[in-house]
Amino acid sequence: MNSQVDVAVMIGSGVPASLQALGKRACWVVLVNGERRGTAFASRDEAVECQNAWLAQLRGKQRPGAVRQAV
Repeated sequence: MNSQVDVAVMIGSGVPASLQALGKRACWVVLVNGERRGTAFASRDEAVECQNAWLAQLRGKQRPGAVRQAV
């Protein structure tokens, strides 16, 4: 199964109170197959870094050689 990993922006009341307290009016989140994973990020660059980590992890699990065979 191929997983989809996206970065989405949240604006206004969707921004967590902790980021709103810092004056942030927008934040970014990572979605894996449409479900939010992890925290909200104050910058898009941070969210993209997290997205890349998810993609690398999922690729590692989906590689044909990554499945161990019983000996």
